[in-house]
Amino acid sequence: MSEENNNQETTEVTNQEALEQVVSVNKGDTVTGTIVKIEDNQAYVSIGYKYDGIIPVRELSAVHVDSAADAVQVGQEVECKVVSINDDKESLVLSKRAIDSENAWETLEQRFEAGEVFEVTVSDVVKGGLVADVGARGFIPASMVERHFVEDFSDYKGRTLRVKVKELDRENNKVILSQKDVLEAEYETNKQSIMENLKEGQELTGTVQRLTQFGAFVDVGGVDGLVHVSEIAWTHVDKPADVLSEGDEVKVKVLRVDPEKGKISLSIKAAQPGPWESAADKFHTGDVVTGEVKRLVTFGAFVEIAPGVEGLVHISQISHKHIGTPQEVLEEGQTVTVKVLDVNPSEKRVSLSIKETEEAPAEEQKAPRENKSRAPKQEELNNPNVSLSNQGMNVTLGDLFGDKLSKFK
Repeated sequence: MSEENNNQETTEVTNQEALEQVVSVNKGDTVTGTIVKIEDNQAYVSIGYKYDGIIPVRELSAVHVDSAADAVQVGQEVECKVVSINDDKESLVLSKRAIDSENAWETLEQRFEAGEVFEVTVSDVVKGGLVADVGARGFIPASMVERHFVEDFSDYKGRTLRVKVKELDRENNKVILSQKDVLEAEYETNKQSIMENLKEGQELTGTVQRLTQFGAFVDVGGVDGLVHVSEIAWTHVDKPADVLSEGDEVKVKVLRVDPEKGKISLSIKAAQPGPWESAADKFHTGDVVTGEVKRLVTFGAFVEIAPGVEGLVHISQISHKHIGTPQEVLEEGQTVTVKVLDVNPSEKRVSLSIKETEEAPAEEQKAPRENKSRAPKQEELNNPNVSLSNQGMNVTLGDLFGDKLSKFK
């Protein structure tokens, strides 16, 4: 046999062996392969067939992805379902999404029954919440993402969250996930442990988690305590947001702990030196300072001379002239100059005077009263309504009736 015939026979044998090694593929089959190339926004997969299969980007994931590279990588092993096959055109279309979905539902049902906590990666931020690929399209409503309200989720894409299956409906391809349930359960467990160790009067460092109209919720080691708006600062605070921001680190003092109700009351101002503690060093009798009229009452005016330090200007110390009410000369919000009459930090009292800072008006010179004597007229004597008082005249009763009185002696 010639060498040429031997080569031909060898080639035929080799081709035959290769054909025998080629897998048999039919529509609907499940196959396993390796990603060999990502091009034209689709993934090319070697499954051992005579040509590579392709996975269009829409068949790569249960959720929307902009690029095939966002879902798979070269060298990754994948399990797919054969969507269509055409040997004449060497077209083999595969779906990774279909297999992922089939496998996912069984796993999701097990996790739902067990209440299992598992991790997901946020693949997209959509109106109303977040989307994650769990084999099926998993949706996390905005209200189920965190324990607190989140206004903007734009930076959540790509984050890893720990979730539970909240609701499952295979017929309608509906998967609802919740991270909030996971956080709430962990919070309650942690809260009881921490509250057992909290003591009234204890000072801690916390982080402002949430602001409301009535106060600020501060995280102290994994649990939140409420700092009422009246406990934020020694000065008056209208809204917590005026002086605090979420994420601020603050020093707080524990006011009350109520394990039964699960409530912790905190104070920021109590963890800071009070204004009255420095009042004795800052203010002395005789000092002249400026302040703001904070309140007007019937007996005087309260003037703030330092943040958190108010003194009383008694009504008698407001003006040199007599006034009936403080409102006649003062109004709330007015800036006034006052003199410190007395300081008593232990009782949190300061006595002030406005009139002591003002020059007293000169007394008006009274005109001298004329001292002229005159005798009453006859008609005045005969008038019973005329007083016979000796004020303003020098005529005495003896001068008028002396001769008549002598008859009775």
